[in-house]
Amino acid sequence: MRESGRAQASGWPGVGGQLAGRLAKLDIYRQEDLLLHLPLRYEDETRLTPIVDARHGFPAQVEGDVVSCEVTLRPRRQLVARVRDGSGTLVARWLNFYPSQQKQLAVGRRVRLFGEVRGGFFGDEMVHPRVRPIEAGEALPEALTPVYPTTAGIGQATLRKLIDVALRTVALDDPIPPDVCARLGLPGFAAALNALHHPAPDADPSALESRDHPAWRRIKFEELLVQQLSLRRAYNARRALGAPALPVRDRLTAALIAQLPFSLTRAQQRASAEIAADLAAAHPMQRLLQGDVGSGKTIVAALAMLQAAENGWQAALMAPTEILAEQHFRKLHGWLTPLGIDVAWISGGRKKREREAELERLHNGELLLAVGTHALIEDPVAMPKLALAVVDEQHRFGVRQRLALREKGRAGQRPHMLMMSATPIPRTLAMTHYADLDVSVLDELPPGRTPIRTRLVSDARRDEVVGRVRDACLEGRQAYWVCPLIEESEALQLQTAVDTFQMLCADLPELKIGLIHGRLKADEKAATMAAFAAAELQVLVATTVIEVGVDVPNASLMVIEHAERFGLAQLHQLRGRVGRGTAESVCILLFAQPLSDTARARLKVIYEQTDGFVIASADLHIRGPGEFVGARQSGVPLLRFANLEADDDLIGPARALAEHMLAHEPGLAERLLTRWVGGREGLLRA
Repeated sequence: MRESGRAQASGWPGVGGQLAGRLAKLDIYRQEDLLLHLPLRYEDETRLTPIVDARHGFPAQVEGDVVSCEVTLRPRRQLVARVRDGSGTLVARWLNFYPSQQKQLAVGRRVRLFGEVRGGFFGDEMVHPRVRPIEAGEALPEALTPVYPTTAGIGQATLRKLIDVALRTVALDDPIPPDVCARLGLPGFAAALNALHHPAPDADPSALESRDHPAWRRIKFEELLVQQLSLRRAYNARRALGAPALPVRDRLTAALIAQLPFSLTRAQQRASAEIAADLAAAHPMQRLLQGDVGSGKTIVAALAMLQAAENGWQAALMAPTEILAEQHFRKLHGWLTPLGIDVAWISGGRKKREREAELERLHNGELLLAVGTHALIEDPVAMPKLALAVVDEQHRFGVRQRLALREKGRAGQRPHMLMMSATPIPRTLAMTHYADLDVSVLDELPPGRTPIRTRLVSDARRDEVVGRVRDACLEGRQAYWVCPLIEESEALQLQTAVDTFQMLCADLPELKIGLIHGRLKADEKAATMAAFAAAELQVLVATTVIEVGVDVPNASLMVIEHAERFGLAQLHQLRGRVGRGTAESVCILLFAQPLSDTARARLKVIYEQTDGFVIASADLHIRGPGEFVGARQSGVPLLRFANLEADDDLIGPARALAEHMLAHEPGLAERLLTRWVGGREGLLRA
């Protein structure tokens, strides 16, 4: 990731401003960056194929004399040439061409063509082959030809020339100790680069293209190492900053635990102790609290916020949706009001007078705790004694939003940060993309949670599902019916929440049915949710606004419409809205045919698994790390070369070597960071 100002590249010797600007689009700003601009694939130009032996559908290189070349106008304007060797004749055609190409193909010239052979009306042909005029007897290349990622205005020949110059002129020093390379079976840096930019004719092309070749593994190990160095250095730098020390007082926190109608699980006790120890330190906590749906993260956050309040400091909890934020507020209000602690509720949907009164009390320090949506980070909200910022479902907020909450604190004092996620993070992601965080895991559910049975049902059996909802509700249970869209989409042809609500009202006249979606006003949403929680409504038709934070123990049945359109994490989150009481709970996944391979894989996982960590690992495999962590909006660096699944064995050694380098050989660490990011800490997360 580069700083935006770097895009105004001025070039270096041999590279002018115009070319430098084009190279910047490829993230190439220095000659050193060319070294790590690695091939996408390779073409074998080390051998010639007689025209008669060229196989249809496969790339081949042929050499022969041009026997004719003309521009034809039918069926469209195109350049057509015929090339003959001793075995036969091949037609080459270009639908888009330049006059210079026509000159290259003058009759009598000897040329080499590289392209895919196919059958044509006038015999075998190549369409848009690469052409190169040669002299008779000219030697063939001795290495596979690399094909690089490129952009408009930069040809492969230009890139190859620039990279070859860089390989000759840039010092290819190797900061990684030889014993580490030997233990992992990795070549040196210079050897790896040469093997990738100029592979030998006998190199295994499949290993090169699948990136299993030892040279690729060396580059991937170094990339993982640089990521670890960058993130761990950020972690160390953060610990050098000042934050309010919040020692454990144990008066209010002990009182809260004593009055709870449930006992904390061992995992909750462990996570609370880890957070309490972090808060007592004079450097900012940066901790991720992750746990499966229903594992009890809110009470852990409440204990942390109470620790701040006991020390006379403020704490804020920010959630991505109004429903989730209000759910947190109601829980905290119910737990803390008996202890004499008021909690502010900051929401864009509140009446202006009420909101301004809360803001004034926060500003003068009368209120110590606040819960809200992104309204918390708007300018009028001032919390001068903010010591702890809690962000729930942190991956839904961008870097700027998380920073804005942190900046609410006093100048010169950075608040502690506790981020929560109900999407469990696979071990490989925790070790790489989250390497600058401490992680607490809630790996057990509170006792009494009812197992949820999952059923896959084709939408052709919709009437049976409606009957199942009727029977459950007449027996005194409640049900959710979840739809993916509010309005009809012609492109997706999805049933909408509004249409489903009307359909269920017609089919189930004996039941009371409610509708909730993101476009309702806040007070309408709150009234509908309150009615459902009070069992005044038996069925709640909803969009994914109920994905997190909704807790109605009597709701034991959920129907998810067009389940094939949802992601795994969403399906798991939605399913977690039932199974919160004592009744047997069922989640019915309605799907439409035909299913794509990806949709089939997702539904198979959610049907077979209830463990959030297993589901998260499968999600990582299906979607990839960039989508999984929301990297494009979160600031998390995407890996260019390493694959977190295929290269899992390299992550641990990279992490260990990064720790060693930062502690004992910071100069080597700096050289590696300079090689990969040019001294710019672009890999650091906020």
